[in-house]
Amino acid sequence: MALTVMRQVARISKGGATTVALLLAAVLPQPALAQPAGVAPAAEQLLKASTDFLARQQQFSLDTESSIDVVLASGQKIQFDHTAKVSVERPNKFRAERTGDLVDQVFYYDGTSLTLHNPYGKYYATIAAPGTLEEMLDFARRKLDVVAPAGDLLYKNAYDILMQDVTSGFVVGKGVVDGVRCDHLAFRAPLVDWQIWIEEGPQPLVRKLVITSRDMLNAPQFTVVAKNWNLNPKFRAETFSFTPRQDLLKLEFVQKDTDKRKAE
Repeated sequence: MALTVMRQVARISKGGATTVALLLAAVLPQPALAQPAGVAPAAEQLLKASTDFLARQQQFSLDTESSIDVVLASGQKIQFDHTAKVSVERPNKFRAERTGDLVDQVFYYDGTSLTLHNPYGKYYATIAAPGTLEEMLDFARRKLDVVAPAGDLLYKNAYDILMQDVTSGFVVGKGVVDGVRCDHLAFRAPLVDWQIWIEEGPQPLVRKLVITSRDMLNAPQFTVVAKNWNLNPKFRAETFSFTPRQDLLKLEFVQKDTDKRKAE
């Protein structure tokens, strides 16, 4: 439907902004045309139900397809894609296999150590890590500048993280992602707009997330679609551990001096 609308807009664009506005008014849901002030209770409830549901899952796996915009100095946008296979076993196991235009790596966390392995480049780096999934995610982001795929959604307090600094939010309406009927929500923070699509029914899983950076030139976006959710996976013993081959080059993580930055 979106492509059809875009073609119609292109054909009539010479007719002026008023005609385009009338066309959009005819196809978009009314909440999207008149954004309410504050955060709508219905949007809060749907998001909270989704994050609480995932926090209760002791193990799960999913596949993601992501795209990120990079804005050139000229203002032109370039898009890069990647996919990931994510496996989680609470409270302290995580694995993500990422491949794409900008990344080729496997991310291992076994409860005691964190390893990044680059199969194409034939190198890896391992470092001691905290003992819980949430602590590891914080450590990886703050000290190593490494962000795990779908990281924010993995925290047990994901709702608080997502809603931090949010100034408005509402239910856009219903949507379909990868054949799954969803509730489509939209939120706004001072520098970021974000949208989330949550599956209808007893398993309110996140199916899509779009983040728009309003503080950057031409508002680049990050989009991730989640599919193939499995809430009862059968993991192998070696799923979360890494044993390097002899032909791999071992590197060291470069840690950020966060304490020094705070002092400055």
